[in-house]
Amino acid sequence: MSHDELKTGNVAAAGDEFREGRRRQRHLLSTAEVGSLCELNNVSAAQGVFQTLAVTIFTIALAVVFWHPLVVFPAVLVIASRQHALFVLVHDAAHYRLFKSRSLNDWVGQILAMPGGISMHTYRVIHRLHHNYLFEQRDPDVPLIAGYPRGRRYLLAKLSKDLLGLTAWKTFKYFFGAPVINDAASSTDRPLDDTAPALREAARRDRWWVIAWHSGMLVLAFIGGWWLEYLVLWLLPLVTVMQLFLRLRAGLEHGAVTDQTSALTAARTNVGPGWLMWLVFPHHVNFHIEHHLIPSIPFYNLPRCHNLLAKCGALSSAEVRRVPETLALLLANPSIASQRLPRVGKVTK
Repeated sequence: MSHDELKTGNVAAAGDEFREGRRRQRHLLSTAEVGSLCELNNVSAAQGVFQTLAVTIFTIALAVVFWHPLVVFPAVLVIASRQHALFVLVHDAAHYRLFKSRSLNDWVGQILAMPGGISMHTYRVIHRLHHNYLFEQRDPDVPLIAGYPRGRRYLLAKLSKDLLGLTAWKTFKYFFGAPVINDAASSTDRPLDDTAPALREAARRDRWWVIAWHSGMLVLAFIGGWWLEYLVLWLLPLVTVMQLFLRLRAGLEHGAVTDQTSALTAARTNVGPGWLMWLVFPHHVNFHIEHHLIPSIPFYNLPRCHNLLAKCGALSSAEVRRVPETLALLLANPSIASQRLPRVGKVTK
């Protein structure tokens, strides 16, 4: 039984769980420490939700009132970053780690996901495979995170396509349960088949709700006469800048890692100034080693987990780097990829 099951009293059925993996290495922390880190706090979760929604709504309102390029362009960037922040909260909900009540957790997760074109229940199915089969052929994220470094031209070309909205359809296809399949995987190995029947049915219903929400919003926007604001201040950042954030963060988290067999080196924790963390790594999602070690830790406890791991020396040889160092690895010429930068190893908070 996993720690999230111990804390919530919900025992996950086969096909519903985020399984213990060979990379987890829980022994780095004591049972008491892990139990404390996995404790859910409804107030902390609600603060994360309300702060993100407040910034989003305020930015949209500001752009609508001062409808000028000097306001709208920065607003698109901020809105895209908060769309990304909402996705990170949906990620916690997919892990059953947003609210103590399973029904409240799933309801809020669905509501936060729908405006971003995400089916939370479907994402839960897909994301389970990423954790349960990290870097294996059944990991649906392999096409996005593997193969780095591929050189400066490759990554910049991909990010440019994201910024132009040319790759958004792949993202929405992913969140609707049809990610790009790794070439090494079987063509019959469908991600939605590897799950419990109840979760598969919940995912099916949820996808229809997402379609209904966006269809309804488009109709209301045209009827209400605010279709331009809706297109520019919501759909535009969603299909352009937000796509760049998703790819960049995925690459920083898993790209060009040193060793895929260890939890301390198959994922990466990125550190940097507060403004950069707010923009690219909202809600402490930069602590990605910690998340893969113990997926049942909610986002607000990840910094504490990092400090505990650093204190016991577990991060001395881990993939903990400053963002510019990670970018250098991703952009490196493949022929010199073996030349590694020194690891940071810990963060002082």
